[in-house]
Amino acid sequence: MTKEIKIAIVAILGVVILYSGMNFLKGKSLFSTDHAYYIKFRNISGLAESNPIYANGYQVGVVRSINYDYKGNDGVVVAFDVDNHLRIPKGSSASIESDLMGNVRMNLLLADNPRECVEPGDTIIGELNAGLMGRVSALVPVIGQMLPKLDSILVSVNTLLADPAIAQSLHHIRTTTDNLTTSTRELNTLMATLNSNVPGLVNKANGVLDNTTLLTANLAAVDIQKTMDEVNQTLANVKAITEKINSKEGSLGLLMNDSRLYYELTATVNSADSLLNNLREHPKRYVHFSLFGRKDKR
Repeated sequence: MTKEIKIAIVAILGVVILYSGMNFLKGKSLFSTDHAYYIKFRNISGLAESNPIYANGYQVGVVRSINYDYKGNDGVVVAFDVDNHLRIPKGSSASIESDLMGNVRMNLLLADNPRECVEPGDTIIGELNAGLMGRVSALVPVIGQMLPKLDSILVSVNTLLADPAIAQSLHHIRTTTDNLTTSTRELNTLMATLNSNVPGLVNKANGVLDNTTLLTANLAAVDIQKTMDEVNQTLANVKAITEKINSKEGSLGLLMNDSRLYYELTATVNSADSLLNNLREHPKRYVHFSLFGRKDKR
């Protein structure tokens, strides 16, 4: 074998190894038995060859090629290879998702149809799932509409905070808080004083209870029936005396009910009063004193 043939063989082996290495880095294999499928997208959102393909969060293949349909209106056709053990049920679809870091991945959304499967080389429908970034993008117009309102709200809040009444109210709240703190401290002192006096109060209360018990025992020892009989007898005597007075019997009854005796007593009193007045004015008519004997009246 000549030197030129050896050089040619080494060059061919180098190209093969280089090509195989490039495909290996892209996730492809020259001797792979993976099945090829196709997906149509309206927008691939930055999907590129060799991007991984996932099913239920597990990588099952890679994107083999991406071709734009210039003649028809099918958008972009993505060819991908998956493990030959994977069966894709009919009705399945694929979606492209992007994360916050800009990484793009394609997910196979497997349908629940274990009896019918998509044959290798068939085309399935794809869709673009905007993901979190898409939801954020959808919120941008809403946020833009809210910004003027937020600006007016902030202006109103600044105006409100600049009002001196707010500062005065905060000052009053601080004063009230200080007063509550002082009241709480005084209340704690009062409670401590009450707690220290509680034993004495309890002893006094026990003494009052003992006196009450003694009084109750004394009352229980009293013959209530006998006492009530004596009270009834006394009331009967008072009633009898009252009846005698009202019946004009005896001196007190006659005195209380005989009008003639009243008038005679009144006349007697008047006569006695007249006699006393005469005696006071003319005492010599009734009493005479003489050292030499009594003289006859002239």
